[in-house]
Amino acid sequence: MHLELVIPALLAVSGARHPAAELLLARARKNEAEPGTLERWLAHAFDLADEALPAGALTALAAGADPGEDVWLRADPVHLRLGLNSLALVPGAALSISDEDARALAEAVNRHFAGSFSVVVAEPGCWALRAKGDIALRSRPPIELAGRDVNANLPSGPDAAYWHAILNEVQMLLHDHPVNEGRDVPVNSLWLWGAGRLPREAQGPWQSVTAADPVVAGLARLAGIGHRPVPAGASQWLAGAPEAGRHLVVLDALATARALGDSEALAARAEALERDWFAPLLAALRAERIGMVTVHVPDTGRSFEVVRGDLRRFWRRPRPLTIYAI
Repeated sequence: MHLELVIPALLAVSGARHPAAELLLARARKNEAEPGTLERWLAHAFDLADEALPAGALTALAAGADPGEDVWLRADPVHLRLGLNSLALVPGAALSISDEDARALAEAVNRHFAGSFSVVVAEPGCWALRAKGDIALRSRPPIELAGRDVNANLPSGPDAAYWHAILNEVQMLLHDHPVNEGRDVPVNSLWLWGAGRLPREAQGPWQSVTAADPVVAGLARLAGIGHRPVPAGASQWLAGAPEAGRHLVVLDALATARALGDSEALAARAEALERDWFAPLLAALRAERIGMVTVHVPDTGRSFEVVRGDLRRFWRRPRPLTIYAI
């Protein structure tokens, strides 16, 4: 079995040591590519050529909707915090939105804008918007803009003015919604990004794809690859995995914590990765339950590939994870 892990922000982890992860990376063969976002890595890995990843359409597909030939956007619920001279974005990942609240807010949006567009809730913090006609809009995912002044990063392009006006109307609608009356940090806007139609096809070399991100789930469905939700750890994943084949697991919790500037969460999630994933995978590699482990870190462009025999390279001493980013 060949297991590929995609773990953005892994090499940004500092502080405590992580013996299993450090050993695997120290003994691995290293490859370098152009650093980039997870979305860019996924587009390349699923053979979408140079196309921008249509996150909205893929999210709709993962949610069970039929994207058809329509253009879709991601329309993620966020909080926009007004400062003296700035407008800071708080992404949905930091808002603890419940399923019930997300669906109530989405229902209000759909009712108000019926005939213009509609939204589908894939997860409480991940919505998809079905548009009428083409959209020329460029934007970045909200997680990349967490805590930043969004005035310099507002959606741009030929259709930006129209969608800015729509978002102003959305903000007024959400401001008075009953859901927000009981929240300390209200969901007061949507953030638009990932415009595009569903690609005709996608393909990947894996027998299964494991990820929490609905974009990855949509890519797996489009490629005809079985999708699995992320389990508690590698031991549970291995218990349900076949003996052979090539498999992909995307673990993006570190990237979310880093983007939110939450150092405590970053440290805790790194510790959980070490305990629940790297330590069991190292044991499985030694026991030949796994033949190869590859770790991809898209934001650095680094990949680390290790087989059982590589573990005998005792002269390659484990070092802190941040060293491997240099």
